[in-house]
Amino acid sequence: MARVMEIDTPLGPDVLLFRAMSAREELGRPFEFLIEVLSDKGELPVHELLGKPVTVRLELPEERARFFNGIVARMATASPLGRYHRYRLTVRPWLWLLTRNSNCRIFQQQSVPDILSQVFAKYPQAAIEKRLTGSYRTWEYCVQYRETDFNFVSRLMEQEGIYYYFRHEPGRHTLVLADGLSAHEAVPGFKSVPYIPHDRGRRLEQEYIDEWSVSAEIQPGSYVLDDFDFTKPSAELRASARRSRPHDAADGEYYDYPGEYEARSDGELYAKLRLEELQAHHEQIQGSGNARGLAVGALFRLTGHTRGDQNREYLVRSTHIEMQFGEYESLDAGSTDYHIRFAVQPSQEAFRTERLTPKPVVQGPQTAIVVGPAGDEIHTDKYGRVKVQFHWDRDGAGDENSSCWVRVAQPWAGKNFGMIAIPRIGQEVVVDFLEGDPDRPLVTGRVYNGEQMPPWELPANKTQTGILTRSTPDGSAANANAIRFEDKKGEEQLWIHAEKNQDIEVENDETHWVGHDRKKTIDHDETVEVKNNRTETVGNDEQITIGANRTEKVGGDESITVGGNRSETVGASEDVIVSANRSHMVGSNDDLKVGANRTINVGANQQLVVGGNVTEAVGGSCTQTIGGALTQTVAGPVTINTPAAMTITAAGGVTIVAPGGTKVIDNFLSNLGGMLTQSYGQIMKFTPMSMEVKAVSVEGCGVKVDMGTVHTHKTGVHLQQLGAKLLSTDSAFLNKAGLMLAKAGIHLIG
Repeated sequence: MARVMEIDTPLGPDVLLFRAMSAREELGRPFEFLIEVLSDKGELPVHELLGKPVTVRLELPEERARFFNGIVARMATASPLGRYHRYRLTVRPWLWLLTRNSNCRIFQQQSVPDILSQVFAKYPQAAIEKRLTGSYRTWEYCVQYRETDFNFVSRLMEQEGIYYYFRHEPGRHTLVLADGLSAHEAVPGFKSVPYIPHDRGRRLEQEYIDEWSVSAEIQPGSYVLDDFDFTKPSAELRASARRSRPHDAADGEYYDYPGEYEARSDGELYAKLRLEELQAHHEQIQGSGNARGLAVGALFRLTGHTRGDQNREYLVRSTHIEMQFGEYESLDAGSTDYHIRFAVQPSQEAFRTERLTPKPVVQGPQTAIVVGPAGDEIHTDKYGRVKVQFHWDRDGAGDENSSCWVRVAQPWAGKNFGMIAIPRIGQEVVVDFLEGDPDRPLVTGRVYNGEQMPPWELPANKTQTGILTRSTPDGSAANANAIRFEDKKGEEQLWIHAEKNQDIEVENDETHWVGHDRKKTIDHDETVEVKNNRTETVGNDEQITIGANRTEKVGGDESITVGGNRSETVGASEDVIVSANRSHMVGSNDDLKVGANRTINVGANQQLVVGGNVTEAVGGSCTQTIGGALTQTVAGPVTINTPAAMTITAAGGVTIVAPGGTKVIDNFLSNLGGMLTQSYGQIMKFTPMSMEVKAVSVEGCGVKVDMGTVHTHKTGVHLQQLGAKLLSTDSAFLNKAGLMLAKAGIHLIG
């Protein structure tokens, strides 16, 4: 026949006999059963039962039973009791085993219930039942940091308003996750329990409550939370919850920051949970009795209380049970003693576990390695965030899933302005944590290490400061943009290197000052575009060397002023094209030397004005072709010297006009193919002269012909009757202007 109280262990029946138990249970906390057992075996190893399940059975009315199951966490010997050896067992839930494991790991894109399942999954003893009705947000990033598994899951449940209790069965116990009244039910046979104080009569076998104490205390009437979301920095995230109580001083307010949320709806839920956590202590009820069916997490209705407002349904929050089985060797062996003290709350009041579990605080900055997808060298998002692999993260694969996106502090951050340098994969960065919260990392710096060395060898180049980038992808040490400052005394230098293009934009003025020489080398083309004026001043010499062609185009006027001499040497041809007028002014001499031929084409008129003499020296022949008339006006004598013959051919005739001049011809032979006509004026005197005239016409009067010897080949000299007169002078005059050689075409016009 089963005893009223007995224990079942892996050691077998009756190896251990139940003597007494002190059992403490509480909503949202692990239970603890202190069990005293007896045995006739005095040499049981104290580690024999460690980690093994044991079950205490308590007999209830109507042939029911209640069980207390757990895992032996501690076993100790005690002084003997009579003929029995005495042992003490500390029994705890499988959840307590989480206190014996600590870790550092990262959970991403999971809700708290999902995280709990993942943590519990590694415990083979775990038995879980989820009676959750709420909606739980997805945590982008949640870190277990240097804390036990138990601490981690406890603080998450406390934050999300999840609590738990245990359902005990023979050989096992189950963790029941709850977040509301629907997760609770009454123990069969104990849906109602009567209140029977000590001064009332009661039956020996009756289950009852004999003490009932109600208290109330002031709690805050509102809870306010706030937070900041950097993706929506202007968003109003402040959230609050309020509940009025019918007493004075009920309007207290709790305010906290940060609320650990990014959406205002989550903030409102958290504010409500925090207020419910505080308000759960507003009305507190303590009681005691012998009701063996009162269990943590169970509902029951109180009956028989003299205060009618107390006869209602309650949720059992905590219990402390003391029970003892009679002495096995005494006369009252088999007798039992059972007493329970408890705390309950009205079932319509929400229960929330008090947030007592501390969240780890990261004690200062730490370093991590920037990571990303295989093959990438830079992995970032639109905010310039990066992924990192923490040194303590054993589960991370060193890829883009190793962490959440982590913001990177920059030297300057403004609205579309500032400075940015994105940490690259493989670099070691310094990570700090906002308010020490492991869930809120922030990259604050970068450091070199044995694999990521400085750009310039140290300490040899300790005077150098600068920036050296790296071309990507697949850039080497030789592929970089750079700015470097050399501060070594006497060797100061600013070095700027562009691996490919360099583009400089100046919105307004730009000034360059070079205290000494400047050298510019361009391996390919250079284009300079000045949209307005350009002034270039060279204080001393300027030398420009062009290896090939040069084209210079001036859209308007060009003015070149040379204070001293100017020498221009063209190794091959030179073409000068002036679309309009051109003026060439030389203050002194102008010397033009052409090594070979020279051609001048004038599309219209050409005018040459020489203030003094003109000397032309032609080493060979000189040919002039004039498409129209030729007029030469000479203020002084005209002299033409030629050691050879001179030919003047005029198909339309030649007219020579010399009003007061004298023509002297030495050894002159004139072949006239036509008529010679002389008009009035003075005739030159010819000494010895031979002239062949086919026809001569002398017109006018006062003609004198003084011939020592005149030969006229052929006949035909005709003096027309125009009044020609041979004077006795040495000259011939044509009273009307002109010496005309008809047909021969010579005209000398006086």
